[in-house]
Amino acid sequence: MASIIRKPFSYSFKNATLAIILINTAIFLIQQVIPSLSYILSLNVYNCIGGKMYWQPFTYMFVHGNFQHLFFNMLGLFFFGLSIEKALGTKEFLLMYLLIGTLCGLFSLAVYFFTGQWRIILLGASGAVYAVLLAYAVVFPKSRIFIWGLIPVPAPVLVVAYAIIEFFSHFLGMRSGVAHSVHLAGFGFCWLYFLVRMGINPIKVWKNAYF
Repeated sequence: MASIIRKPFSYSFKNATLAIILINTAIFLIQQVIPSLSYILSLNVYNCIGGKMYWQPFTYMFVHGNFQHLFFNMLGLFFFGLSIEKALGTKEFLLMYLLIGTLCGLFSLAVYFFTGQWRIILLGASGAVYAVLLAYAVVFPKSRIFIWGLIPVPAPVLVVAYAIIEFFSHFLGMRSGVAHSVHLAGFGFCWLYFLVRMGINPIKVWKNAYF
């Protein structure tokens, strides 16, 4: 079973990262002409379960609420996703990105359903993008990311800092319209992806890189 789960793809690089960015941008532009597209593609308990729109745990990650939302998600995907795709190959990258994004959607659907938050609408690629950020820190543990273009921060430190911020933002009840639980889910599912699919423990990678 493990050999099947961890069977590697043949390496190829097809620039899927840019394709995903273009698809997200195209859908955003179509949303401006056909606003009802957001209703159809974004994730909501009433629509997904009651309205039998079962595709929503997948399609929500291609819909964004405004230009700023789209821009920063796609900017993060461009800077980190392209490097990950080149390192892992397009097939592995697509599996990771789409699978984790969908798992984040299913996780959110379950949380909203069982906590009675049926009116919440989830949209955006943030969960998948946060997964890509963690993947970057695992694949390139010694890479330094410049905050505001000035302060160099090791990628693993940045991931841990983001995780702490998201944890407290969610559990201390800071309500800003940001789906902090989805960001945490993106980190969590990516961690599991490396453990289960690739047989890599991020903690060991970081310890070997810095200790």
